[in-house]
Amino acid sequence: MDEQFRGSVSGAYRAFHAELLKFLGKRLGSSADAADLAQDAFTQWLDWRDRRDVEQPRAFLFQIARNLLRDHWRRQQARPQASEDVDTGQVLEAMVDEQGASPLEKVEQQQRLHLLAQALDDLSPRRREAFVLHKFDGLSQADVAARMGISLSMVEKHIASALLHCKRRVEGEGMADEA
Repeated sequence: MDEQFRGSVSGAYRAFHAELLKFLGKRLGSSADAADLAQDAFTQWLDWRDRRDVEQPRAFLFQIARNLLRDHWRRQQARPQASEDVDTGQVLEAMVDEQGASPLEKVEQQQRLHLLAQALDDLSPRRREAFVLHKFDGLSQADVAARMGISLSMVEKHIASALLHCKRRVEGEGMADEA
C-alpha cells in the first residue's frame, strides 16, 4: 500500500490520517491533542526537503509522530502546572476597578464576575490555560501556542470556545436571574 503513496503527502494524508489519529489518541488520551500532533506530523513531512524520496510513507509518518509524542511529553513534564492551581475568582476580583461605581453597580459587577469565574472553572484545564494566558496574562496567541506546545490553530479554537462558553454562562444565567 505504501508504494502507491510514495512521494505524495496528500495521498498519504487521505490513506493514513485516521489511523494516525487513532494511534496518537490512544497515547495522549485527548482527541484535540492527537489532531494537533497529526497535523504537525504532516506539516513536518511537507517541510522536509527530501519528501519526494520517502519510500515507505506510513513508516516515515509514524516515525515523525513518535518523535512529536516524545517532544510533547517532554514539554508536559517541563511545564509548570501553576496555572491550573489559580483561583480564577480571586484573579477576576483583583482585576476589577470598583472606584466610582455605585453600590448596585458593584454588586452586579461582582455577580457577573462570580458567573465568569464559575464558567472558567467549568472549562477543561488546557482550554482554561490557553484562555487565561491570552486574555489575562496578555500573551499573543502565537506565544500561548509556543508556551503550551500546541498549534496556533488549536489555541484559536481553545480561546474561541472559552469565550463562547463564558458569554453563554454569564449572559444566560444573568438573564434567567432577572426574569
